[in-house]
Amino acid sequence: MRLKFVEPLMPNLVEKPPEGEDWIHEVKFDGYRSQMIIDEDGTRIYTRRGLDWTSKYRDLAAAGSALDVESAIIDGEIIVLNEAGLSDFGELRKAITRRQHDLYFVAFDLLHLNGHDLRDMPLEDRREILAEMIPKGSRIQFSEALPGTGAAVFHLVDQAGLEGVVSKRKDSRYRSGTSTNWLKAKCYAIGEFDLLGIEREAGKPAFALMADRKTGQYVGSAFINSSRAIRERLSVSRSMPDRRPEA
Repeated sequence: MRLKFVEPLMPNLVEKPPEGEDWIHEVKFDGYRSQMIIDEDGTRIYTRRGLDWTSKYRDLAAAGSALDVESAIIDGEIIVLNEAGLSDFGELRKAITRRQHDLYFVAFDLLHLNGHDLRDMPLEDRREILAEMIPKGSRIQFSEALPGTGAAVFHLVDQAGLEGVVSKRKDSRYRSGTSTNWLKAKCYAIGEFDLLGIEREAGKPAFALMADRKTGQYVGSAFINSSRAIRERLSVSRSMPDRRPEA
C-alpha cells in the first residue's frame, strides 16, 4: 500500500517552555521540517507543505530504505552541522545542492509503522518505538529528550547557541495543524550587522547576508521578515554597493 503525506503537527510559539512532569523537552533544530515515508514503492521525503523533495535528498532516502521496516511515516527535521556542531540553516541550503553527504534527518515522531496508524498512541509510546528502530551511526538520528525542567533545558540550549526548545505533552496524540500539545520557545540574540547582500532563489524567501561590523567577516544569513517598505529598500540597496545599511 502506498502511504500518503500527513499534514504535520505544528508547535505553538510561547515565550518560555512549560514546567511540570507532563512534558518532554527537545532541541529545536534549525533546518527543514520534513516527512520520510517508506513503503513498497521505496522511500520518499516531503517538505512541510507536502512537496516531494526525494531527488534533493538522495542520500537520506537511501538511509531510510536501509531501516528494518516494511512501511513507516517518520516526522523530523533535515539539518546540516557547522564547525561548532550546531545546526546551520544557511549552510543547509548549500549542502542540499553541493554536499548531500553532510545532511542528517533528525527523527522525532513516528506516525505509521508496518501497516499500523500510530497517531492515536501517546507520544511517549510512539517515540519509544521510533528510538528502537533507528540504528547508531546512521544519517537518520533520533531526537533525544533532554533531562531537567523546562527552564533548565531552555537555559542550557540558550548557552549552547541553539535555536530553541520544543516541549511536548507525553500523553499527546498526533493531530495535524497547530497544537498547544507542542510548544516551541526560541532563543534570541540581538545585534547590529553590516549587510553584504541579498540572496534569492525562485520560489523561496529572500535572505540577508550579514557581516560583523568590526571585522567585516561574514557571520551568516537571516530570513527577511519585515515590512514591505524595508524589503523594498533592501532590494534597492543590493544594486548600490557603496551603501551598507543595517540589517
